[in-house]
Amino acid sequence: MRAVTFGRFGGPDVLEVSDLPEREPGPNQVRIRVAAATVNPTDVGFRSGRQAAQLTGVEPPYIPGMELAGVVDAIGPGSDWLPGDRVMSIVIPRRPEGGAMAESVVVPAASVARVPEGTSLEEAATLPMNGLTARLALDLLALKQGDTLAVTGAAGAVGGYAIELSVAEGLRVIAVAATSDESLLKKLGAEAVVARGDDAAQRIRDIVPGGVDGLVDAAVIGAPILPAVRDGRGLAAVRAFEGETERGITIHQVRVAAYAQNQGALDRLGQLVAQGKLTLRVAETFPPERAPEAHKRLEAGGVRGRLVIVF
Repeated sequence: MRAVTFGRFGGPDVLEVSDLPEREPGPNQVRIRVAAATVNPTDVGFRSGRQAAQLTGVEPPYIPGMELAGVVDAIGPGSDWLPGDRVMSIVIPRRPEGGAMAESVVVPAASVARVPEGTSLEEAATLPMNGLTARLALDLLALKQGDTLAVTGAAGAVGGYAIELSVAEGLRVIAVAATSDESLLKKLGAEAVVARGDDAAQRIRDIVPGGVDGLVDAAVIGAPILPAVRDGRGLAAVRAFEGETERGITIHQVRVAAYAQNQGALDRLGQLVAQGKLTLRVAETFPPERAPEAHKRLEAGGVRGRLVIVF
């Protein structure tokens, strides 16, 4: 099978297409014939070596990718899936089997959910990891209907899902992003849009003088955004939080691996897509041979939606 791989850490040019043996599914596993896999910031960190300490027992070549969509083509004992099922899945790439960017990927059956009706496989591939990250962030914050949430990096994949999930649950949402993204964010359901920058926290306080009840920091701003949060409430950090907290604010570390086999949560995300409450955004598609180009595009910034590798 073809797979996007890298044998050493470095820039986008270390990525190449390799021919690797196909794996057979074991108990409670399924094998998916992959149609599409997304390129995410975590793939950049994996490729560059920032996650090298987490690769104990995993030998190169490494396969990046944390989410995919395709068709089940083989099942192991104990799996309820059937060959031919159109599915999407979250994948943890720091494992001997590698990640999502391969023609054939074996995953736990509990990491898989059905592709929503009327959704292409390219679109469905953008949901599992990014959607579950947003879902976990909101679950950790545990806000109640009527509370106010701020979302940094709101125009990105995680930020967009966080907005729509929050609106569906009756939260008031303030989005932090580039001013050019205001129309998009209002369409997703944000009540107000604050321009990103050093004064973003104060701009949020101008709208909510007492501070927001929770904040999803998808832009990884860290400590400088804390002044936007009400005393004693919470901030969900999608990467390691740098700095100290203040005023009794709880920092929730969002580690999506905790939801990697939360099939119920992934299935509910798919249901929201089918109901028109979650928007799947594909920015551009690339063949595997152009994976370095996709990584360069992501690192350059400004991508709205997800870049997708199509097999």
